[in-house]
Amino acid sequence: MDGPVLPLGPPRAERADAARNRVVLLAAARELLAEQGAGKVTMDGLAERASLGKGTVFRRFGTRAGIFLALLDEDERVFQERVLSGPPPLGPGAGPVERLVAYGRARCCFLVEHQEVARAALDGRAPVPAGDGTLSRMHVRTLLGQVNLAGADVDALALQLTAALEGPLLLYLSTEDAVAADDRIERFARSWQDLVERVCRA
Repeated sequence: MDGPVLPLGPPRAERADAARNRVVLLAAARELLAEQGAGKVTMDGLAERASLGKGTVFRRFGTRAGIFLALLDEDERVFQERVLSGPPPLGPGAGPVERLVAYGRARCCFLVEHQEVARAALDGRAPVPAGDGTLSRMHVRTLLGQVNLAGADVDALALQLTAALEGPLLLYLSTEDAVAADDRIERFARSWQDLVERVCRA
């Protein structure tokens, strides 16, 4: 089964001017993020950079955290498309264990690379600066279902594996850690591969 990881569904109908504003605001937000870091991105600064009114920024994002949630959402959709229709082993065409390993590696990269944005997306209402893991859980569950795991509670196993992959450990890594990002990604990727291969061992 190489179906969608998570149905994206049709996009919400959006007025042409609102769609243009969204594109302009997200592009401006990415510019500010690259230039100044997440800590210095403000609603006022974004409005000024995008040459739009502050009210437009508030209507689009609601709060400062909403800016970063929108950036994460956009990047999550790109990530989903890679899993859904990209080349194997992350995309369809490889065996389930190989795809699980590739998914974990790609997810580690995504989380480590987005940790600054993920932290900035916290607004006090969610304990973890990311989605609820539904995307990963569904995908991991689907792939586990293709492996011969006779007697295993695949639903519970998928939940536990997802927690290992999407948990706070990856999201709360200190940006001041002396270990380079690439080294951290490789360390978590190797650990994930070891975990998956042990779980899926016949």
